[in-house]
Amino acid sequence: MSNLPRKANPAVLVTGRQEGGNAEMKASKKRVFFLDVNPLCYEGSTPSLRSFARWISLFFSRVSRDDPVVAVLDGERGGEHRRRLLPSYKAQRRKFSRQHASPLLRYSQSSVERSHRFVINFLKECNVPVIKVEDHEADDVVATLVGQALQKGYRVVIASPDKDFKQLISEDVQIVMPVDELQRWSFYTLRHYVEQYNCDPDSDLSLRCILGDDVDGVPGIQHLVPAFGRKTAVKLLKKHGSLENLLNAAAVRTVGKEYAQEALTKYANYLRRNYEVLALRRDVNVFLQEEWLVERNSAGDSRNLSTFLALLGEAKLHHHNRNHPPKNLASEDRGC
Repeated sequence: MSNLPRKANPAVLVTGRQEGGNAEMKASKKRVFFLDVNPLCYEGSTPSLRSFARWISLFFSRVSRDDPVVAVLDGERGGEHRRRLLPSYKAQRRKFSRQHASPLLRYSQSSVERSHRFVINFLKECNVPVIKVEDHEADDVVATLVGQALQKGYRVVIASPDKDFKQLISEDVQIVMPVDELQRWSFYTLRHYVEQYNCDPDSDLSLRCILGDDVDGVPGIQHLVPAFGRKTAVKLLKKHGSLENLLNAAAVRTVGKEYAQEALTKYANYLRRNYEVLALRRDVNVFLQEEWLVERNSAGDSRNLSTFLALLGEAKLHHHNRNHPPKNLASEDRGC
């Protein structure tokens, strides 16, 4: 759900190596990419089609050439349900506006619709189906489609800088993130998650409900109980497994120190509201089509990118990427 700067720890985002006894089984599975489009259309917190052009050029040339790719955009009114629950949700986000639109798009119809259409047409020319479900954010659509892809026996890679997708990470679900500091996409796996947070991804959502998410405008419990920090939250979640289990236990017995016990009983509804806001829905009315899962024909990528960049006045960028490509990804950095 994040459109803000893509900050990352390069020491964590280093490989996507296959590990353990499941490597051969995983290698036999086909993979599908889900591309979270909206965050790529921002340079930091500023709307920018140039940012999209840069990252999609690197994505097609370095990450996924022929794998099936499904692009997903936010639907109209997608965040309304969450904003009704929590008015501060994404309150500071800057949307596409007339002053930020490309000069070529600025004086036509709404820059939002025009810019989205510009991106959608480009992706379709590159043989990437584009999904947009009204009244739903892209995150929820992706989460729903990921579940369906797993049921079909696919491995999944989510292309997004959005940390909300960490709640989906598993042996068969990875994230590939655009990292500004490295000017490249980097795979983020189950192993990376455990090394970074020292807990299971199943606890990720519960942990964020307690700690909050400043980027999404979701306040954590430390705003009410300053002593209740990450260390306390991780310790309690490791013991109880989930936020709901923790809250149910705290309602009938002592689960921690006095400040933690009081916080969990006094602010239980506050934490449950955070959960409803931050949890990705997996029941959106969208269905993964077989034609989306075929090998992508990438033969026209270079031509389409040249046209896209020329229209933005950024043909030099594509010329540089094409003639001075970064070193090839090592085999262990190609993800699942």
